[in-house]
Amino acid sequence: MSKFIIAPHMRLHEWIAVEKGYFVEVGLAYELEDQLLSATGDRHDLGDRVGAYQTFEKGRTCDVSSACHWTVNVAAASGHGKLYANAYSVSPCGIFVPNDSDIETPEDLANVPISVGFQSGSHYSTIQALEPFLSHNEINLSFADGLLFKRMENLIDGVVPAVSLFSGPYYFMEQLGYRKVLDTSFMMAAMVSEDAELEDVEKYFSALRMAQKDIDLRQELYTHYYRNEFPERFKDQMDTRLFGPGERIVFEPYSREIFDKSREWIAERNIFEDGLGELTYEESIVASKMAEPAE
Repeated sequence: MSKFIIAPHMRLHEWIAVEKGYFVEVGLAYELEDQLLSATGDRHDLGDRVGAYQTFEKGRTCDVSSACHWTVNVAAASGHGKLYANAYSVSPCGIFVPNDSDIETPEDLANVPISVGFQSGSHYSTIQALEPFLSHNEINLSFADGLLFKRMENLIDGVVPAVSLFSGPYYFMEQLGYRKVLDTSFMMAAMVSEDAELEDVEKYFSALRMAQKDIDLRQELYTHYYRNEFPERFKDQMDTRLFGPGERIVFEPYSREIFDKSREWIAERNIFEDGLGELTYEESIVASKMAEPAE
């Protein structure tokens, strides 16, 4: 029997499920595969305008992985996998600047380059968070600084003035005393390979549900797992006792309403110039009877 290939997504759940034996308990034969080699950072420097969507477009070599829901939405509607519609997750995120920066308020970010991942969660969530403060012409996003850990390194090295970060880097910036100018947040969704067995997908999420309960009860027992996906350069500096729970999985449907409203928001801001894919909600998702029924 072939193994179910899981790509961790810089969160705690998969590592807890391994430690506690939850994958084994639910009968899932699995293997972890790091799609982005976070510990070395080699593949986090993807270049300008290459982000999460482009990795789906190219093809990920796993059965299940995650990214922000906007990107998974469009990628699934474009035929690059199936969006798992029985759950989504929510991640805290924030815009950080050096502590000695002149930038103190969201209004101070007007026309300042903010490093985000192209067509990734930081891209969309930064726009959403800044729209109450700035005009669209004043929001200046920079896509040249790679994905999550590469952006974090560039901020620490003084290469960039402002960065959007989530997960472990979010807490690490707080530990190091960087100034958080604005809290943001975004939903994530899971992308399932066309070849994945739905039974295996449900086993996977059953294990993550148990891991979520552990995090809710005693997060401090598990925050050390952020180290597993951090660049080696920073591991000696990390005090994960100060880190928070990060991403939280919500076991509610990613409904057609969410699917459609998200696409409307993306289209209004012309984030995908080549279109949002032709597939319908029903054609884009994979779901068991737990999901919201089609209307």
